[in-house]
Amino acid sequence: MKIFRICLLVAVCLWTTSVWAADTSQPKCKDADEGFVPMCNGENLDGWEGQPGWWQVKDGILSAESTPEKLCTASHYVYWRGGEPSDFEMRFSYRIAGNGANSGVHLRSETRPNWDMWGYQADIDQTGEWTGCLFEHARGGVAMRGEKVFIAEDGTKTVKKLVDCDDPKAELYKKIKPTDWNDYRIVAKGATIQLWINGVLMSEVEDHNAKEAKAKGVIALQMHQGNPMKIEFRDLRIRIDRP
Repeated sequence: MKIFRICLLVAVCLWTTSVWAADTSQPKCKDADEGFVPMCNGENLDGWEGQPGWWQVKDGILSAESTPEKLCTASHYVYWRGGEPSDFEMRFSYRIAGNGANSGVHLRSETRPNWDMWGYQADIDQTGEWTGCLFEHARGGVAMRGEKVFIAEDGTKTVKKLVDCDDPKAELYKKIKPTDWNDYRIVAKGATIQLWINGVLMSEVEDHNAKEAKAKGVIALQMHQGNPMKIEFRDLRIRIDRP
């Protein structure tokens, strides 16, 4: 009986050790119970591809920085190689610093030469002009902060306010922390794209434009040209809705 108890104790210890090792071998993911999976392992750029020498992962943060000694003179992106989703929800936190700093997250987009992109971009900036807006290269501001937009097949655009006030763009900017971490949600479902920051809906578009609307594509993060700046992303995670 004593030998049996010893063997049982050893077996339990080995099982506990193996479970602990399995748990710590995978990056932790917020909202895993909602079906979200991590997009970055928090240690390196595995699963991402970008211009060499610019993007790095350190202490769980994926970042890029432009300095006076190493100035970004042409905007470029780091591509997520986990798929080209259509309907999905992406969540992350960002922090941006620098005079006039600008960045964003491309979705349903196409890669271009020299690490460039073309398509929708959930915008981020330090001045508050573009944060929470949905930009698109062919059309510019598809939905500005504070707007709920419907775009018909012929490109006709109908705009409503998300907030009942004189200046929804300024009112919603009060919910954003310019120099601190902010939580961002991108929800793409069918023709509708919503951008949320810190739990507040910033912009929404239902895009049926026969020429310009995109149904699926690449996700990428932007380093913008211009003044010295730094953009940081953490807790990048995604839930892809399968048809």
